[in-house]
Parts: sequence; C-alpha cells; structure tokens
Amino acid sequence: MKLISWGFIGCGEVTEKKSGPAFNDVDGSHIEAVMSRTEERARSYAERHGIAKWYTDAQKLIDDPKVNAIYIATPPSSHATFAIMAMRAGKPVYVEKPLAASYEDCVRINRISEETGIPCFVAYYRRRLPYFQHVKQIIEEGQIGKVINVQVRFSTPPREGDDNPPDKLPWRLRPEIAGGGYFYDLAAHQLDLLQEFFGVIVRAHGYCTNRAHLYEAEDTVSACFCFDSGLVGSGSWCFAGHESAREDRIEVVGDLGLVEFSVFDYAPIHLVTSDGEQHIDVPNPPYVQLPLIREVIEDLQGFGKCQCTSVSATPVNWVMDRILGKF
Repeated sequence: MKLISWGFIGCGEVTEKKSGPAFNDVDGSHIEAVMSRTEERARSYAERHGIAKWYTDAQKLIDDPKVNAIYIATPPSSHATFAIMAMRAGKPVYVEKPLAASYEDCVRINRISEETGIPCFVAYYRRRLPYFQHVKQIIEEGQIGKVINVQVRFSTPPREGDDNPPDKLPWRLRPEIAGGGYFYDLAAHQLDLLQEFFGVIVRAHGYCTNRAHLYEAEDTVSACFCFDSGLVGSGSWCFAGHESAREDRIEVVGDLGLVEFSVFDYAPIHLVTSDGEQHIDVPNPPYVQLPLIREVIEDLQGFGKCQCTSVSATPVNWVMDRILGKF
C-alpha cells in the first residue's frame, strides 16, 4: 500500500474538526507536517495533534522529501498559488472550497494539472455525505417524478464582527481574499450540490446589493440559472436578515412530489409524494470530510477514482462569478 504523507498549508479552524483528524483515520495516510505563516499557530497545531514537523514557509513544506501530498486550507486568494507550486513539485493537491477566488484562477489550476499530470482534488465534501447521498437517491429513483424546478432559499442574521472596521473584517467579507462576501463561501456548497445532482449550469444571472451597509461586499443576492438539461432554478441569499427570517433550504419540485433539504443545518429531509409526507433523519460522520478524504487517498493509492477534481469544481466558480457580475 502506498503511504500518503500529507503536508498542510494552513491550519485554521476548518482543519481542527471538519478535515484534519480524517487524514489520520484512513489506512495508509498520515499528517507529516503543517505550515502557517504564524509560528505560534503552526507549532501549537503540530503539538496538539502529534505532528512531527511544522513550518512557516510553504515552499519548505512542499519541498520536504517526506511529504508527498499537499492539503491547502488557506483563504481562496492563495489557493491557485499554492496548488500550482505543489503540482509543479510533483505533489498531488487537495484544496479547500471554493477552488479559487475567481473562475480565471480555476482555469490556471486546471491548466497546470493537465500539463504536469498531477491531480488536484477539491473539498466539496458534501457530495459524499450520507445525508446528501440520500437526497440524490430520492431524485434518481424518481420518487418525486421528473424534476421541474429547483429553488435555493438562504437567510441568516449578521455574524459577530460583521460591523468591524474594514481592516478588521473577517477574511470571508473581503472580496480580494475570499472572491466575494459570504455568498462566495456558502453558496459554493449549494451550487456544487445542485450541479452534482442535475449537471452543469450553463446560464446564470444575478442581482447583488448591500442592504445593511455593514461592509462593502454584497449581503443580498438573487439569481436565476439554467442547467444543460434545460432544468431551471433560482436562488435567494440574505446575510443580514432578521433572526425570524433564518432559513437554509433547497426545494426540488417534481411532477410527482417534492423534496426539501438543508445544506448547513442537516435538518430532516422532507419528502412529499402521493403516498404521504416523510421526515427522514440521516446522520453524518463526526468528521464531515472523512468520506471524501478517504476517496481522495484511495485514488492516490490506486484503489479507486475520485471525481471531485478541480475540473468538476470549476463550474461552481463560473456560476458564482456570473451571478456577481464579474464577467
């Protein structure tokens, strides 16, 4: 069995519970080294998780001869730079979502992956969670008949820190780092799932505005889109609404029923057909990235094939950039 020795570029919140421990839970895989620009953070993460080495220089981690695969868990603006550095060094990459801060950077990553022959995988882990696999099964089995329409509805109140001065805002609210506001961070998961279920979105248009004036990035987005099959859908996102309007829902309407599910809350799946109404609980693993990380590792070991690649992730950035009017 080929041993996959991971080097982490970035060791922030997402690596603590969602992803980090999963790399040690798969046979033939372990974390060899971590990197953060902050020495204290890199050392602390390594010590707390029993990791042998830590760095403050990404190039040194990539050049470590004992590291043969790279996990990039930094804000999106640096994804392309680090992914290209790793692939040029001959080391496969697993990148946090979204793949990059723009569609153009996604294209750059794909070009280098093709030129070098080195794979780049993307952490759209919800594709492989049991909860969403069950939703996909309901749709594919025809339990709601032919799908007629898809609607995304999401609303949440402002978060703590959203009213900070511009230079103190969370990075997710700084478009030069994140690609946009919260829309770019959260809608990426929703749009990826929809394209996993229904195919590539080929047309998209949106209206974006800032209604609460807490920061400069968009806080309210409405969009419509069309899949290559001809299926149409729409979405509404509000990141500055009142608590009473909080919502996390995708509704898939068929000619024989409907299925509703959440993306972030994992509320029971709501299925309505002529046979009646069901609320279906589907538990997920404690480390939500584990199923996808196992798939990535088994691909690198030659046991299977992971389809969650940079090529499959790029349409998400294309759709978001179209909705935000980037081109």
